[in-house]
Amino acid sequence: MKHIVAINASPRKTWNTASLVNSAAKGAREAGAEVEVFDLYSLGKYSGCISCFGCKTEKHYGRCVCRDDLTAVLEKIRAADGLILGAPNYLGETTAAFRALYERLIFQYITYKTEFFSYNDRQIPVLFIMASNAPDEAYEPGGYYRHLAEQYQGTLSRFIGPTESLFAGDTKQVSDYSKYDWTMFDPEAKAERHNSVFPEKLEQARAAGARMVNGG
Repeated sequence: MKHIVAINASPRKTWNTASLVNSAAKGAREAGAEVEVFDLYSLGKYSGCISCFGCKTEKHYGRCVCRDDLTAVLEKIRAADGLILGAPNYLGETTAAFRALYERLIFQYITYKTEFFSYNDRQIPVLFIMASNAPDEAYEPGGYYRHLAEQYQGTLSRFIGPTESLFAGDTKQVSDYSKYDWTMFDPEAKAERHNSVFPEKLEQARAAGARMVNGG
């Protein structure tokens, strides 16, 4: 049985990003995989890469040597047959929790050799999910977040494995906009867009999770 690791890097456990990650996990389970889901904001203390270069020493090639509450997650990913990563767009980037994982996950595999570029000799499929208040068009060619899409898909493909990306735009940020000092959103229009588009995104995530298991 294949083992898939799914990561929710949103501080909210039941909102847009978490729903998409769980839908992808559901698709993977329906395809016959075992799926383990982690909420990064539920872990204890951990940090991003501290640039100690321990992963470049002979004893620890390709392995992060930092020991904290992210260590077990990295080891689970190392042994997994697929990886689902989900994060919301915060200020034109992923969350701090995602960046910490991303730094530790990627940097451990980077070499400074001319002979080969990565210590990772076991590539696995990756699904990168991002939920966003910005529209889907922002992540398409010519969009103002296109660089973000290309950056993560490119780096994950290079160091972890072939990566598929799913962007869910125009999502609702809160259930009741009237509680907050916002005037740029029309709550009814926002809800209508979200309710008409988000269910389709959930199905796309579910299908992508199944593809990860089935090799398609």
